[in-house]
Amino acid sequence: MDSVYGSMRRQGLVRPMHGRLLGGVCAGLGRRFGLDPWVARLLFVLALLVIPGSQILVYPILWILMPSEV
Repeated sequence: MDSVYGSMRRQGLVRPMHGRLLGGVCAGLGRRFGLDPWVARLLFVLALLVIPGSQILVYPILWILMPSEV
């Protein structure tokens, strides 16, 4: 797991301490790709409407794999 956490941390994929609502996954993805956290959340919900169910699996997996910001 250390290699996964280290790889994500090097790529800038971390869950921020501030600005998170649930687990910080959307806020972390938004920060990594230069988006406002609310835009990332909106895109997440829109993707849920287009491909129902897939994000229900993706979000918890990213929540586990993305390290928290220190």
